[in-house]
Amino acid sequence: MSEHEPQVPSGETGAPGAPPSQPEWQAQGPSGPRASFGRRLVALLVDAVVLAVGYGILFAIADTGVAYGVTILLGLLYFAFLEGGPRGQTLGKMALDIRVVDFGTGGAIGYGRGVLRYIGRIVSGIPCYLGYLWMLWDKEKQTWHDKIATTVVVPVEYYPISRT
Repeated sequence: MSEHEPQVPSGETGAPGAPPSQPEWQAQGPSGPRASFGRRLVALLVDAVVLAVGYGILFAIADTGVAYGVTILLGLLYFAFLEGGPRGQTLGKMALDIRVVDFGTGGAIGYGRGVLRYIGRIVSGIPCYLGYLWMLWDKEKQTWHDKIATTVVVPVEYYPISRT
């Protein structure tokens, strides 16, 4: 079994090639396990709190115009570096044991696609956050920013982080 294939937890059985059996709280896309909407929402809220603290400090010490520009840059760096890195996890995703992976390979997405995914987040939020809600009826449980960057968000238990 390669590092990119979903891992069946010990004690669970599954036919070869079939997705592992899952607890009810966990979403399932046709091509494998997916993080649930609830886990993704809580991870996003954790990330929002982390960034809000940084933004608050920045707005307290810098000119408003400069602060706005730097907050966009900080958000870009935060998501692109952490989601595009080998772990595929922001602090919120680490706390919820989920990660971003390439839709086709199950591996890391790289920093360039991390930037693309961040830009997709902005697009997802413009029409009343419809792009974020899209995963509720999408067969692969993808948001618009997942689709733009060709990614999925998965539970770490099925897509472990490579230590190599």
